[in-house]
Amino acid sequence: MKTVNGIVDLQLEPQIPIEQIQIKFNRPAASRYGLTVGKLSEIIETALNGRVVSQVLDKQQTFDLAVWLKPDARQNLDTIRNLLVDTPNGQKIPLAQVATIENGTGPNTINRENVSRLIVVSANANGRDLRSIVNEIRDKVNQQVHPPSGYYIQYAGQFEAEERATQNILISSLIAFVAITVIMYLSVKSIPSTAMIMINLPLALVGGVFSVALTGGVISIASLVGFITLFGVATRNGLLLVDNYNTKFAEEMPLKEVLIKGSMERLNAILMTAFTSALGLAPLVVESGPGKEILQPLSIVVLGGLFTSTALTLMVLPALYAKFGKFLLPKRTTSVVEDGKVPKAVFE
Repeated sequence: MKTVNGIVDLQLEPQIPIEQIQIKFNRPAASRYGLTVGKLSEIIETALNGRVVSQVLDKQQTFDLAVWLKPDARQNLDTIRNLLVDTPNGQKIPLAQVATIENGTGPNTINRENVSRLIVVSANANGRDLRSIVNEIRDKVNQQVHPPSGYYIQYAGQFEAEERATQNILISSLIAFVAITVIMYLSVKSIPSTAMIMINLPLALVGGVFSVALTGGVISIASLVGFITLFGVATRNGLLLVDNYNTKFAEEMPLKEVLIKGSMERLNAILMTAFTSALGLAPLVVESGPGKEILQPLSIVVLGGLFTSTALTLMVLPALYAKFGKFLLPKRTTSVVEDGKVPKAVFE
């Protein structure tokens, strides 16, 4: 991890060796006597750590009655080695016959997570995004580190929280997309019109993707929130145009006039939304103070997406309507000329 660019404050969880009595069980010898490691552990725990076996009542107060070795015996290796162990067949054997007892050194603390032992290697990120640093660490570890059986490496901390948040946002985005589609259909009552409005969503993504690419190519949680915001703006613009087109088309207005008048009537509202949002986001894009790690990526995505979404919406949606507008509402036919009068457009 030291060779990874952007790693700072790298450290291993402090482990201070301390003197301790180490008891290592001889499993084959214990099995010959019909003893299990669990049974031996209970006996040793009772002798060295104590076990409450009853209670004593003294002057209206209850005290626990614990059984264990005397303090000086708990520090004596010979006493521990000669500790008698009851076997299933009624024999009593010294602990030394099924275990090795000796002085040694070990860690001062043993941490656990989900019952498994845990040791932490921690570091901070500086000058690079967290995801790229962890990906590089993961590649190097996979190539150079091969843990023995029973050991595994887990990448946690802020990176784990970011991955979990990314998954939640992607699921929420999918749900939001479905909800927006249903609401659009209930508004325009037409599947082709709904499809035309939803086509506008990829147009909003174009500017956001280019903005992210130009500013480093890092997609963070804030960037994903910015894309969701763009979805709402793009959908609103598409709904304004298509709904106005449908209204004018229903008034028997020629298609060319529908597109020109419908677009001009909604141009002010669309541009006003885009420019006011851009003015509000511009200071956040160039901001360098605290909080920029959240506000800046979001602002970059939304600001870039606003320009492309607004421009492409005003060009692509009218073109699509001119091509497929005849499928959005009932077709028009012309009545037979009667008494020299100009025929009027009627609906089938």
